[in-house]
Amino acid sequence: MGGPPRRSSRHTASMTTSPSPAAANTLMWRIYILVWLVYGIFLSLADQLDRLTGGRFDPDRAVLTFVSLLPSALLLALVWPLTGALERRHTRLPAIVFIHFLAAPIFALVSQGPFWMLFPTGRSFTWYVWPLLYHAMTYLLGAGIFHLVRANKAAHRQALAMKDAQNLLIASELSALRNKLNPHFLFNTLHSIIALTQRNPAAAETALFQFSDMLRYVLDTERSGTDRVTLDAELDFVRDYLELEQLRLGERLHVEWDLDQDAGDHPLPALSLQPLVENSIKHAFNPHSRPGILQIRTRRDAATGALSMTVRDTGPGADPAAIAASPGLGLRTVERRLQLDYGSRAALRVQSAPGQGFAVTVTIPAARQESYA
Repeated sequence: MGGPPRRSSRHTASMTTSPSPAAANTLMWRIYILVWLVYGIFLSLADQLDRLTGGRFDPDRAVLTFVSLLPSALLLALVWPLTGALERRHTRLPAIVFIHFLAAPIFALVSQGPFWMLFPTGRSFTWYVWPLLYHAMTYLLGAGIFHLVRANKAAHRQALAMKDAQNLLIASELSALRNKLNPHFLFNTLHSIIALTQRNPAAAETALFQFSDMLRYVLDTERSGTDRVTLDAELDFVRDYLELEQLRLGERLHVEWDLDQDAGDHPLPALSLQPLVENSIKHAFNPHSRPGILQIRTRRDAATGALSMTVRDTGPGADPAAIAASPGLGLRTVERRLQLDYGSRAALRVQSAPGQGFAVTVTIPAARQESYA
């Protein structure tokens, strides 16, 4: 029985992180300062529009106009911690509206006061109302923007929390599936070795050594904290498993390998291919004394990078309805793991009919943000 070349694999995953809250706040304040600088320059020019049309410009007045905006900019910046305090106290919307409408006229008086002191006009009382309303609207607009920023941050935190909870749920389910699959594999393999001891004790001893290598593969994936392995590592494991089974089945088992040598580094969940092979051994070879052929084929799509693995046997096959109703663990577990790991990007397809053998094809998408050495 030929097989794939043996290679060792080691997995490292790169993680992407979201911008830190400090970085987000820094960006917000940079934008805040830039807006006020642009607004100050605009107001300094607008205040002297009549002079500019006449070809005159007073730089001292422009500087004073610009400086007179500092109280507004500084005071409005204090609204940020105010919105934070309201958020932490879970203040209701009516109370928030009341507080801001109470603070708006105070902000207007303090902001506009220095300008009136620097540039007294002697106008009527009505003339002073409009600047106050303007500053009050500026305050309310700024407070609204600060609340929107905080609401966006809260929504982002909630989305991250929901994503973390979903990832934990998926991780728990994956762990449960692995815990089901590993004992399933161990029990079936030990059953094969026990059956071999009754007929060929020497072969059974060889099988136990082979089995120890297989156990090391399973335990290494458990200790690593991730179940990702390369295709080459999974093929090595399958080869060990088939060598063990051939000790028991002898000439009844013929294995044909059709492997894509360029796909050996493709990552996939451990025990993705072996259950497909075990399923064929169980249904195509164990119940029958006649010889059969087991074909293992791997291909990586040059366009998409997706990996396809096909396990085909020349056994009795099965009716599609019987396959769907089967309580078997191996194929169902592999399919569920693929769904949890890759969603709709992965697939498991079964092709079979009575008397026409059994074929299973698994498609695994190209790796994302993962590296294997």
